[in-house]
Order: sequence, then structure tokens, then C-alpha cells
Amino acid sequence: MSGHSKWSTIKRKKEATDARKGQLFTKVARELTVAAKQGGAEIESNFRLRLAIQKARAVNMPADNIKRAIDKAVSDGAGASNFDEIVYEGYGAGGAAMLIEALTDNRNRTVSEVRSVLARAGGRLGESGSVAWMFDERGLLVVEPKQGQSADDVLLAAIDAGAEDVSEVEDGAVEVYTELPLLKAVEEALSSNGFNVTSAEKTYIPKTTVEPEEPETQSILRLIDRLEDLDDVQGVYSNLQVGEDVAVNSSV
Repeated sequence: MSGHSKWSTIKRKKEATDARKGQLFTKVARELTVAAKQGGAEIESNFRLRLAIQKARAVNMPADNIKRAIDKAVSDGAGASNFDEIVYEGYGAGGAAMLIEALTDNRNRTVSEVRSVLARAGGRLGESGSVAWMFDERGLLVVEPKQGQSADDVLLAAIDAGAEDVSEVEDGAVEVYTELPLLKAVEEALSSNGFNVTSAEKTYIPKTTVEPEEPETQSILRLIDRLEDLDDVQGVYSNLQVGEDVAVNSSV
């Protein structure tokens, strides 16, 4: 999973940049709205909402904004927006496969924007099922050890809780992979044992990866960047393997 871990590190750095722009607030607010609409406003019984609130706090979203997004979802009036969850499948330069998750209130607008960004970068949308088979759906938790804790401590606790794999990444954080149905149980076990779980979410792990030459790799990274800048796009997953030198020099 080293290739995926490398990309996850780059993705988290990009999210920090997006948070400064404020654009990420729109994406997080949509996730809050959808989570509350599906499972209600009580975080004790709505795991997805708890994760969305955690993500909102991680990007310093004001409490009033969080409350407004949740209230919007559970209200009976016209203010409650309906967002569709869609996963587009496509290809970038060099045949890199992509899954593009979106939350949208206008399917035609979103597919047009995604198709346009892909086409400008030499990519294309694929048919349903053309890419999804290349990925496994998993749960991903990011744990930042506190003082006195080591990556090995996280590893042992995660495996005991039922995690499938654990990987230490460059910034000192530890990525914990689980089967998706076990995400909640593993997150709760780690938190109750005193570990700092900074995020927990669904992810897609490529079964095989591609590692093009550096120019193509940079082109794919720029494409992912542009896709994630679309308001309706919540996340982009690729089977791109990013080499050490490219990761260091990447502008993402």
C-alpha cells in the first residue's frame, strides 16, 4: 500500500491549503448536510455525522457554520437541500484510473464539469464499472501519536481492534486500514485507548498501480488538483504510484 500512502500524504497537504482558501467549507458543509439528512442530528447514533463534524473541526470550520449545515438538513422547510452522491469513473494521462466522488444538486452540471476537466488534461470519462473493479473499498483512519506513543503502539492497538493494515507515513502520522464495516469499531477502540484519531473515512485502495514517467505523473497530479477544486467533487482516488522524487517536487 506504499503508493496509496504516498498519495494520501500529498492529499492531506493539499487539504490544508484548501482550508486556507475557504473552499473546503462548502464541501464539508455538504457532507454535514447529507450525513444529518440520512441519519439524523444526533452524533451518538449517526457515525457518518460524527466523522463529518470531526472533519469540519479539523479545517477550523466555525461552530455556527456546522450547526447551520445540520439544521438545514433536518428542517422541514424548503431550505433543506437534496444532494445526490455519485461516483464517476475515468482515466487520466497514461491510463491512470480514477474514481471521482461527488455530492451534487445538479447532475448535469457536475458531469459536464468533470468531463470538461478530464478532456482538457487528455483524460476521459469511463462507463460505469470500467474502473471501479480496479479498487477495493476500505476504511481509512489517520492517527497522530501523542507524546509517549509510538507508531508501534498504534499498530498493536489497531490490529487488536480488527484493523487490516497499518502504515507509517512521512509526517509521523499512522494510516490504519480496515474493512469498511469495521471502521466505526476500530475508530472507537483507538479513541477509547487514548489515541488521537484525526480523521476516519471511506477510501478506495487500488489493486494494482501505474507509475508513468515524471511528466505524465505531474500531469495526472495537476488533473487531480483541478478535479478536487470543483465545488461538487468531494474526493478523487487514483491508482497512480507517485515516486519519491516526484512527490518532493510536486506542486500539489
